[in-house]
Amino acid sequence: MKKTLLIGLLSTSVLVQSKAAEFPAKVQPKPMIPSVTHTVIVPPSPLKYQVLFIGAVHDVQTTATYGKPAGTAKAKQWHDFIGFTAANPSKGETGLGWISVNHEMVQANDNIGDGGGMTVFKVEKSGDSLRIVDQSLSDGRKGKYFNVDFANTVGETGMNGGGIQGPDGRIWTAEEWFRSANNDGTGDDIFQKGLGVRDTADFTIGTSTPNGFAGYNGTKIKKYQNFNWMVEIDPRTAKAVRKQYNWGRQGFEGGVILQDNKTVFIGEDGDAGASLLTKFVADTPGDFTKGKTYLFRQLENSFKGEWIEIPQDLNTMLNIHEWAAKNNISGFTRLEWLAYDKKTNRVFMTETGSDAPGATIKKAKAAGYRIPKHYTDFAASQKVSIDSTAFADYYGRVLSLDVATDEVKSLMEAGPRLDDKKPYTPYPEKHLSNPDGLLVLEVKNKRYLIIQEDLNGNTFGRVPFGVTNRTCEMFALDLDDEPKIENLTRLGIVPLGAEITGACAIDNGNTLLFNSQHPSSYNQYPYNNSVTVAVSGFDKLVSGIKDLDNDSKINGIKVYPNPASRELHFDDTMDAALYNNEGNRIRVVRNTNTMDISDLSAGVYFLMNTKGETQKVVIE
Repeated sequence: MKKTLLIGLLSTSVLVQSKAAEFPAKVQPKPMIPSVTHTVIVPPSPLKYQVLFIGAVHDVQTTATYGKPAGTAKAKQWHDFIGFTAANPSKGETGLGWISVNHEMVQANDNIGDGGGMTVFKVEKSGDSLRIVDQSLSDGRKGKYFNVDFANTVGETGMNGGGIQGPDGRIWTAEEWFRSANNDGTGDDIFQKGLGVRDTADFTIGTSTPNGFAGYNGTKIKKYQNFNWMVEIDPRTAKAVRKQYNWGRQGFEGGVILQDNKTVFIGEDGDAGASLLTKFVADTPGDFTKGKTYLFRQLENSFKGEWIEIPQDLNTMLNIHEWAAKNNISGFTRLEWLAYDKKTNRVFMTETGSDAPGATIKKAKAAGYRIPKHYTDFAASQKVSIDSTAFADYYGRVLSLDVATDEVKSLMEAGPRLDDKKPYTPYPEKHLSNPDGLLVLEVKNKRYLIIQEDLNGNTFGRVPFGVTNRTCEMFALDLDDEPKIENLTRLGIVPLGAEITGACAIDNGNTLLFNSQHPSSYNQYPYNNSVTVAVSGFDKLVSGIKDLDNDSKINGIKVYPNPASRELHFDDTMDAALYNNEGNRIRVVRNTNTMDISDLSAGVYFLMNTKGETQKVVIE
């Protein structure tokens, strides 16, 4: 049986000028997704949507920083990772808990601190919505939103991309955007012209908490070397705890901690052929300062791999890529977020792809990196070598790591691949490009893999033909279904220019948080800023997320059943025309609330009324 397509606010429309009861003989269907949207779009009722936090609009409470007194400042922008720390009633904590939001924006700021940043706030339930709670912190700060203090604790922070939420609600933020020097001449360096980090003096790793780390204390390192770590923060106090020097210095993105509260898997958003997959196993549950660190190395011509322990000395940790290359560690291509599925004991990972990875892979191979089998197989499917300039990975994929067998395979290739050189190519209703954010959402005994896009570009079919602006989407895959594009359900679209990221589940899976990051300034307020939003009501879906695929109401037209095989029924008496997927009119009915379709071939069709309102229907 063919799956229905998500309609409602995310439905296809048809470009047409209609008059009275006259229907054109042929129309050209628009692309299946909005070519440009200036707001966040989510499915309709029973889901409820609200904006929680707006970058550059909401004030954050700050600590005394750089000689400036404690006070308030506008929050930084570019929201990315979202973490959630549940309140513990046994300790007298009320409300749902604390939300932590990363800021990728690197900015010099006398009050918040130079570099990137993070904002925390506490929420409670208010009917079907969330309410931001007023707090009084132990350092005297009072308000709703609080800047996480990195400057006075761990020596500022870099560009805060992804992160980790532990099983007990502990939070780590990833310092992405790898730096090779205080000023590496890239033109967007965090130190350049003093716009990002103004203090370039050497940094001394502390001798006590919060920035201390046994075995490394008292060591002096270059300022740039104190960036690109996983950094633990405490959302209850809005302060950084420590930089995780024993996990290695990398261009980190996402990670997961398993239910044992000992095993950590971390991905690196780095160069094609040289992005690392790291594992850390703590000696004692909950104590991540002591343990063993490993890098993943896949066996030759096999999906199965092995974990190679790396030395714990600071020099190795500072230069982990050199050690990796010398030891033939597997180099992935832009590993992004990770998510763990308890039922199958698998870690899912997004590998976001690269338009022209060949040259970088050639360099990585020469240095000693081993390219994973799924990637060499993908190149072979294109009949090109992995290090060829002809090799392309426009869309990326979702990978699966079997924790028990150490096998890494492709779970689902993004796509489908399209030819954007054709003057008109019907765009598929569901198209996945450059997956980035990832989450396993559990609600009402169902498990869904939430996948978020961060488009690498607008070409090669990543957006519909003729569209010059990015529209990133969020999809859900029922993990009991076959992992293929047709089985995705669209959960959201963010506005012009924005990335959709940060997917985080709270309130027993009833509410899904996500961010609209770095949108265009042309969008309407507040969507011209980065926003953190909440979508509640997932527990009200009768049959789960697939219910959203069956919502067939748009612009006042309701058609049922949908899909159908014999007859369509309308919610009102009307004149209506039915068009096939090529835009040809094939049937017109007058002054009725039904249409016989028993003689039509299976496929996708468009129903139009005299107002020009349209509805997509599937005939089986």
